[in-house]
Amino acid sequence: MKFRRAGLGIALAATAATLGSCVHDNRTVLTVYSPHGIDLLKFYETEFEKKYPMIDVQWVDMGSQEIVDRIRGEAVNPQADVWFGAPSESFARAAQENLLRPYRPTWANAVPAEAHDPKDLWYGTYLTPEVIAYNRDAIPRDSAPQDWSDVVDPKWRGKVIIRDPIASGTMRAIFGAMIAKSITETGSPQRGYNWLLRLDANTKEYVLNPTILYQKLKSREGLITLWDMPDVATMRDRVGIPIDYVIPKSGTPLLVDAIAIVRGTKHLREAELYYEFVTSEHAQLEASRQFLRIPARTDIPQDSLPVWIQTAMKQIKPMPVDQNLLAQHLNEWMRYWDSHIRNHG
Repeated sequence: MKFRRAGLGIALAATAATLGSCVHDNRTVLTVYSPHGIDLLKFYETEFEKKYPMIDVQWVDMGSQEIVDRIRGEAVNPQADVWFGAPSESFARAAQENLLRPYRPTWANAVPAEAHDPKDLWYGTYLTPEVIAYNRDAIPRDSAPQDWSDVVDPKWRGKVIIRDPIASGTMRAIFGAMIAKSITETGSPQRGYNWLLRLDANTKEYVLNPTILYQKLKSREGLITLWDMPDVATMRDRVGIPIDYVIPKSGTPLLVDAIAIVRGTKHLREAELYYEFVTSEHAQLEASRQFLRIPARTDIPQDSLPVWIQTAMKQIKPMPVDQNLLAQHLNEWMRYWDSHIRNHG
């Protein structure tokens, strides 16, 4: 977790956010919880503060599941104003727990029904396809796994490395999609559990955060992982890590990344301004061009997006996932995975 402008740990982040306006200057402090990473968050902070100089954006960068737990734990005395980023399933659970405040953005009609909460508690910002990533220096593209079933082939035993799914919204979404698909097609989660057991058998390590994941892929401590396409593309194109990705041919979870205002925010007007700013057409285009994000808004002309996004969207076959089923049972499934599948493969 990283707190903007200070090397503070988790215990100090909330206090710093609360006291920031007293310690630094007379600006209003707006606190944003997000898993989107330093580069994107810093870019939006700088651009937003140019437009609204009386607002001081301070963000806490942490994993999606950590954000849910944090907002839940702070419900009596909320410390965050805006939650920016995580799979919509996480937002749906938070909505059920009455942790979010309704807000209908000016562009509300520009996303399909499945990309927002019916009561305006959250709205989609980016589309995030889940892919199979691999070290391209170690594995030729044609030899890399081409589908989910290929990843669990015994020939990859000890070569798969995965972000710990308990704290990762991305991994929870992939695991949940596989189990939900099993239930939809067979009436039972067992086929999904069996796939996860075979994946565990091939997995060398579950790492604590994405940075470690990338480092281990680069050093060939692991050769294959499951992750989201924009982050893999960013590491490949901007950081120079020798990784690439395959879009699974049978279909892939196409996650809706979302944004919401935290119930109990002490800075509602500022939160609404930030919400509108980072989801504006201009901001979405900048995110696509500079940070390889795929906008969820359907009113943005496709030909204005980077060519790689246009190409990828033609190749992606979305995997049908029952979002209600996912929201209701994902925690239960993850507890089962942690108790009966992790390190049992």
